[in-house]
Amino acid sequence: MKISNRFTIAVHTLIVVEYFKEEYKTTSDFIASSVRVNPVVIRQILGQLKKAGLLEVHAGSGGVSLLKKPQDITLLDVFNAVEPFDGGAMFGFHKNPNLSCPVGKNIHNLLDDKLASIQSAMENELKKNHSFRPFKSSKSVEQIKL
Repeated sequence: MKISNRFTIAVHTLIVVEYFKEEYKTTSDFIASSVRVNPVVIRQILGQLKKAGLLEVHAGSGGVSLLKKPQDITLLDVFNAVEPFDGGAMFGFHKNPNLSCPVGKNIHNLLDDKLASIQSAMENELKKNHSFRPFKSSKSVEQIKL
């Protein structure tokens, strides 16, 4: 299983918005120039982050701003905004295992708890108080704490 690049693009986007908030209007084109993706991809991600209540998009080319303090945004907030799990489960399960087969009959008993534990561990790590507050010095990023 591979999680798409939407998560890392969303994190990059939020950091750009915060880092450049006083120097530039952070439009989708501006953000896309940092991420090096098509602005359409950025606009889609901005829509998801907006829907999650993490930022606001100003009409026209008014730019973007955070709705929360950077230190109040967790990686889990970002992940849930752009990589939502269908039905709350990270792992999809095939719908109709053969109940006449000893493996098919027991596959949920074998995997359900393990997969739930894996998902819980990932969510707990993403919940930790990571900071999106970039530190600036001489207009370059020296350190960004996550």
